[in-house]
Amino acid sequence: MPTTLLQSNLPGMNLIHRGKVRDVYALSREELLIVATDRLSAFDVVLPDPIPGKGEMLCQISNFWFALTAHLVPNHLTGKPVAGVLPAGTDAALYEKRSIVTKRLKPVPVEAIARGYLIGSGWKDYQANGSLCGIKLPAGLRQAERLPQPIFTPSTKAPKGSHDENVSFDVVVKTIGADLAEQVRAATLKIYAFAAAYAAQRGILIADTKFEFGTDEAGKLYIMDEMLTPDSSRFWPADEYRVGISPPSYDKQFVRDYLETLNWNKTAPGPKLPARVIEGTAAKYAEALKKLAGISLD
Repeated sequence: MPTTLLQSNLPGMNLIHRGKVRDVYALSREELLIVATDRLSAFDVVLPDPIPGKGEMLCQISNFWFALTAHLVPNHLTGKPVAGVLPAGTDAALYEKRSIVTKRLKPVPVEAIARGYLIGSGWKDYQANGSLCGIKLPAGLRQAERLPQPIFTPSTKAPKGSHDENVSFDVVVKTIGADLAEQVRAATLKIYAFAAAYAAQRGILIADTKFEFGTDEAGKLYIMDEMLTPDSSRFWPADEYRVGISPPSYDKQFVRDYLETLNWNKTAPGPKLPARVIEGTAAKYAEALKKLAGISLD
């Protein structure tokens, strides 16, 4: 059965970052250990209740996509076994399916987002000004409508507890330089096109997704962190997709929809989740993992 881990505890190891979901440890100047916990963030706030097995499912689906797209863009995986780097006495079973040993890269300070459908903050921006991240879109598009072609819509990387903001490609160029900005945009759209086609054959539409990139000392670009998971993407069941409504999702939109019914200002601390929402969320993640990767953790 899946394990449950709200926060990692690896005595003697150098914890360098505790993110919304992942805990990152330095193994050396060249390598990191990344642990996907069962924490869940919504509206950029970490909620108090874990989703049992979520970290394992996130890690397994990311590893699946990293392997499937390695011919398109190099990734941060080293292939080294997790058990070999854990402190003596650690319950390896708690960490093996939710952790990876990775290259230590310099993060690119941009959220790289690909959108194939008009939904979420993109739909709100379009309603306000007919464009998205400085890209003018055709008039008359409806909620959840497929875009004429996928677009790159970057955002800022906000600190924990703050909200990301959509920005234009020009802002990305000013932030990281024209050459790297072009590489990130090209890699984002290449991976999205490949993954969207693959998922569609399995009955899932990838409405949008967010990637993280990093560079090594030579400046080579890698995709890192997580990839095409229910935390970083909107997955819609193709047979329930309808233009004009927000389709049901395999992702954490299930939690967002519940939170929208509460009198909560979307700032920390987050509200506790009822058991039915926790169980329903875990089931959504498990279904996506099974449909896309053919993996079942139980």
